Amino acid sequence: MTEVDRDRNDEKRQDQADVRLAKRRAREPRETLASVKERLRRKIKTQYTGLMHKLIPLILLAFLLTLVVTSVAQDKTIVLVRHAERDGTMTSTPDPPLSAEGKERAERLAQVIKKYKPHEIFSTDFKRTRDTAAPIAAKRHKVLQIYDATKAQDLIDKMMKSTTEHYLIVGHSNTIPMLANLLAKKEVFRQLLETEYGVIWVVKIRKGVFKKIEVLPY
Repeated sequence: MTEVDRDRNDEKRQDQADVRLAKRRAREPRETLASVKERLRRKIKTQYTGLMHKLIPLILLAFLLTLVVTSVAQDKTIVLVRHAERDGTMTSTPDPPLSAEGKERAERLAQVIKKYKPHEIFSTDFKRTRDTAAPIAAKRHKVLQIYDATKAQDLIDKMMKSTTEHYLIVGHSNTIPMLANLLAKKEVFRQLLETEYGVIWVVKIRKGVFKKIEVLPY
């Protein structure tokens, strides 16, 4: 067999192979446009799901770190005040309301501390403290929150962990100086006399650390 004959035979076999391949492809079902779209959609969905499974833990971690940094290193202004004058004529009740003078002082307090824009307002559960806080709570459209004066450190911990920046705390002649001392981390203020009213303590916290206390008349 000559070289030319061998080349012809090779070409013939290649042509036959091409014909068989074409017939086999003709018998295979053709992929429609809809099936192509569905296949691509599933592929994209699988890739997206895998990516989200990797990203979600990172996103949650970043969010938690943001909360921790924000709550720990946040600037805060905490206004402390003793309740206004109580009604001394109502000696028969352990929980007297404010006197007329006390009500006037409560309204004056609301005007004086509105510049501090308290976002949360706390009071002990007595008429005289609630009534002292009521005017500013109404002006600020805030719900008055009750706290236990015997658990002052719990209140401080709650404020320091919160993202809230501005507070008003209404208490008593003995509890407000104690709160101020706890926030300052040193004994600075004595218990108020029974007749002492009309003073606010403005506590400044900067980046989670006590900065100063201003004592202001009102």
